[in-house]
Amino acid sequence: MSDSHLPSAVSTSASDHFLLKANPLLQAWTTPFETPPFDEILPEHFMPAFEQAFFDHAAEIAAITNDPATPDFANTITALERSGKLLGRVSAVFYDLVSAHSNPAILELDKEVSLRQARHWNPIMMNAVLFGRIVALHDNRAELGLTSEQNRLLERTYTRFHRSGAGLDEVAKARMAEINERLAQLGTSFSHHLLGDEQDWFMEIGETDTDGLPESFVAAAKAAAEERGMPGRAIITTSRSSMEPFLKSSTRRDLRERAYKAFTARGNNGNANDNNATIVAILKLREETAKLLGFATFAAYRLEDSMAKTPEAVRGLLERVWKPARARALADRDALQELIAEEGGNFELAAWDWRYYAEKLRQRRANFDDAAIKPYLALDNMIAASFDTATRLFGVTFHERKDVPVWHPDVRVWEVKDAHGVHKALFYGDYFARPSKRSGAWMTSLRDQQKLDGDVAPLILNVCNFSKGTQGQPALLSPDDARTLFHEFGHGLHGMLSNVTYPSLSGTSVFTDFVELPSQLYEHWQEQPRVLRQFATHYQTGEPLPDDLLKRFIAARKFNQGFATVEFVSSALIDLEFHTQPASASTDVAAFEKKELEKIGMPAEISLRHRPTQFAHIFSGDHYASGYYSYMWSEVMDADAFGAFEEAGDIFDPATAKRLHDDIYSSGGSLDPEAAYIAFRGRAPAPDALLRRRGLLEEPEAA
Repeated sequence: MSDSHLPSAVSTSASDHFLLKANPLLQAWTTPFETPPFDEILPEHFMPAFEQAFFDHAAEIAAITNDPATPDFANTITALERSGKLLGRVSAVFYDLVSAHSNPAILELDKEVSLRQARHWNPIMMNAVLFGRIVALHDNRAELGLTSEQNRLLERTYTRFHRSGAGLDEVAKARMAEINERLAQLGTSFSHHLLGDEQDWFMEIGETDTDGLPESFVAAAKAAAEERGMPGRAIITTSRSSMEPFLKSSTRRDLRERAYKAFTARGNNGNANDNNATIVAILKLREETAKLLGFATFAAYRLEDSMAKTPEAVRGLLERVWKPARARALADRDALQELIAEEGGNFELAAWDWRYYAEKLRQRRANFDDAAIKPYLALDNMIAASFDTATRLFGVTFHERKDVPVWHPDVRVWEVKDAHGVHKALFYGDYFARPSKRSGAWMTSLRDQQKLDGDVAPLILNVCNFSKGTQGQPALLSPDDARTLFHEFGHGLHGMLSNVTYPSLSGTSVFTDFVELPSQLYEHWQEQPRVLRQFATHYQTGEPLPDDLLKRFIAARKFNQGFATVEFVSSALIDLEFHTQPASASTDVAAFEKKELEKIGMPAEISLRHRPTQFAHIFSGDHYASGYYSYMWSEVMDADAFGAFEEAGDIFDPATAKRLHDDIYSSGGSLDPEAAYIAFRGRAPAPDALLRRRGLLEEPEAA
């Protein structure tokens, strides 16, 4: 990139010099482990820091581009890896706050920053001279004497630039840049709209509205009200940890209907937060992007750089699972309707009834309900269980630190040490729902592991939306919550155990349909009797989980899997259809949703897990666009992978755990994912393991 593309230099007046000097984002961090000083960072610090970071990075890119020396791995690829450190640091802090603890000032900045990021990265990723250097290396890679990790990095760097349009003509590049800027704005708008609807809605429950609700849930509802400045009251919010147990337990059908309709209408209320027009604009621009790059559809473009490779491969997997899942769901629907009739109900089962009557049916068939086990799943105990599992598998230990600055008082921090007691990482846990946090659960990082410039230890985050306990009571998790905790910690371990040289290959920098393997695989340990017997103790009495309840819990795990699979697969299919059909087919989002659900025979009593206007996975950014199927693609591997431990006869088998560490958790993106899996398992995954795990595999009839 020529100097003319550099942003204008930051003003150097005396007052600006003072502001830069006082800006904690631009100082060396003297905190423990050089962590972000969240207690000093204010919203007004971000734009000056971003300006400086953009300027520094652009200068670094210009130096690489204009280097008169013949391109080699060090002066091009390694130099790119070393560039943009300040931008990465500022961005990581900013986006953590945007997602986990926003305020109006931060959200307003987000609109500007997303546009500025696009304008900064467009000329870099479409820089023809820089791409020419990368192409020259890629074309002659066999003669460069590179290590396997360097080869992988060169291949990924070439692919990233090529897929960003670096090889297009100037007219196409200009249009691509316009599209990228607009998509950045639209993705930010989508997430802000969704957060707005989630912040605006709550449903108060009075003393007469609590029939069927466990005491622990009412306590959590009171804590949620207190979090919103309404002490002494109790509310339901759109957080899944609030909504799901309410829909399962409340006897008040009218309140279930009201809550369910609000939950599924987020982003679709015809107000200032409505996302329908945003979706239409996003899909149109994504389609244009794909065509500029020579692909028939956006899905074809996105999936080329994945394990699945094609939309047809994704559809094949989803349809294979859909048929038995739908059949199971329809059979369960009929059983639920019979239960309603048996109780004297004269209404048809509706979507807001399913969870409630499914719990009743589960109690009857498996003698188990979530409320029975929840007192044994205290948050602190489940955190301890996730840590202990990692210690047994990988030798790492966790030591809580109180001296590391955090973005909210609820956030906790642990120092992670390896088996020799050497510092490995910091792990931040932000577990509770609050209005300033977007919905869902996720893992991210404030700093990635790398060894390019010294042994840089990562700063890894898990962010969840569990309901808080109140009046000194611990937070109690549902089985789904406990599974989520282990899932996100599996992602966290992928970041913490990373052992690569180059930042771009660190931790979770892998294909989307491989990234869920370490997280979903880790869920298996949460369900193991050996783990539950040790850590599932009653929060009041300290008594361990009774064997009888444990057996019933394990037996009930496959219950309602038809429903769970249908709501997921239908969402994955909708995602695929949005991105394989022409954008003109989805100008009416609701009509498109209705048409596609009718086409697959979606049971009317089940809704998509993520309806389009709240489908942040695919519309608040493009990371999972055409890629929501990834959870199921990875599940084929994780269901098969845990079998390696079962076959070894020990869920903590040292030899199997070492292969898991070396080939999956520590290798980051340095290996081809298919090769990494085969290195661990010794073969490709067996697809039937997924259906078997979900209880959807049709067993052969006896002769």
